[in-house]
Amino acid sequence: MNSEEILFQQYKLYTEQKEKFVDRSFNSNKFYLLLILALILTMYLTKDYSFIYGLSSILVFSAIGITICFLWWINVDSYNLLIKIKLSKVIEEIEKKLPIQPYTQEFLAIKDFKKNKREFLFADIQKLLAIILLLLFSLLFIYEFLSLILT
Repeated sequence: MNSEEILFQQYKLYTEQKEKFVDRSFNSNKFYLLLILALILTMYLTKDYSFIYGLSSILVFSAIGITICFLWWINVDSYNLLIKIKLSKVIEEIEKKLPIQPYTQEFLAIKDFKKNKREFLFADIQKLLAIILLLLFSLLFIYEFLSLILT
């Protein structure tokens, strides 16, 4: 095997690893979304229950929801950072030695798209959804906490 074939095999391996990493990211997001939906369902089904010290189930589950949303946002951000820096930079370096650079061209096209348009990419939507849900859980928590204190 000559050096060009070795280089191509390394490139192929890294691009496959990047795709697997992206798949793990999607699976992680599905997990967090299902967890949030299960939490909302649990909150609805137990809205009239109280825990120890008179804490309502909505207060407890909204605190859990805040934590889950925060972890989800960090997870999305971490995956994006790792994909952009760790894997993409390595692929870009390998592509410099290849006749064409498809990942570099794709990255430049996405960067140009984001600069010229005010549209969200999927990762932006995931982070926005996590923030919106975090705010909703925070509002529920504050409302229930104030109700507990004022009564």
